[in-house]
Amino acid sequence: MPDDDMKAELERLRRENDALKKGASEGTRMKVSDKGGLSVYGMGRFPVTLYKEQWLKLLNMSDEIRAFIAENEARLKAKD
Repeated sequence: MPDDDMKAELERLRRENDALKKGASEGTRMKVSDKGGLSVYGMGRFPVTLYKEQWLKLLNMSDEIRAFIAENEARLKAKD
């Protein structure tokens, strides 16, 4: 591979890498997984993936989850 082509490819890969890094730090995003689940990215190191029914069940429990968090505030840790 000629030197100019190699330099151009290296620069393209650097730009692509920077774009990927920037996208990872911009908050949460959702995607349909290969197996048909809903994956939420940006909550931690790995995505949280559940099937539709599981997400709906969890969403229906939102009041209970909030109450549980409030009741256990002193024992729960917050991630910085």
